[in-house]
Amino acid sequence: MTRTTESMTPELHDYLVAHSTPVDPVLRDLAEETLRALPDQAGMQIGPEQGRFMTMLAQVLGARSAVEIGTFTGYSSICLARALPDAPGALLACDISEEWTGIARRYWERAGLSGRIDLRIGPALETLRALPAGHAFDLAFIDADKEGYIGYWEELVPRMRPGGVLLADNTLSHGRVVDPAQTSAAVQGIRDFNDHVLADGRVEVVLLPIGDGLTMARLTG
Repeated sequence: MTRTTESMTPELHDYLVAHSTPVDPVLRDLAEETLRALPDQAGMQIGPEQGRFMTMLAQVLGARSAVEIGTFTGYSSICLARALPDAPGALLACDISEEWTGIARRYWERAGLSGRIDLRIGPALETLRALPAGHAFDLAFIDADKEGYIGYWEELVPRMRPGGVLLADNTLSHGRVVDPAQTSAAVQGIRDFNDHVLADGRVEVVLLPIGDGLTMARLTG
């Protein structure tokens, strides 16, 4: 027995993935193309176990609407949109890159999800602030510039339905959050965000050791 999470060696990760529902050809091909086309950025893509977790979480919640801050090449948006109703704009996807989301669009089409995803190119804060009053989400996923996480959080929380869930990626920052020598803006942005969420009385929160750290917060009001 143990009261701590086991260290994830490459071999143990391979075993974990092998004993989860396997990815389908669309996600497999997307991951491979992302690695070929964007080798320096491919690490921004979530892993297969995180994608499966997000799909299952949306299904368990019975989510009908979701928002994603940071789309990249579309892996996470496919995982979320598959669990949502087949309705126009069920997933609002926010990104600033036409290049990266150009890859995403092709795979959304291949997955038969284009109609469910409303892609907005531009600063996500502006997109959120322009939403009509009363627009609410069941599920949110933050995976963009780390210095901006608190700003996204503060725009999203009031737009979540009671009991809604927010996810934030990379909240362990590859372990750098506990290294005082790491003082970059990105690392400090994650530290500040983690402290901010913990102090937010509107939610209950758990930081999970999935991928590079996945914060899961549920609105209690």
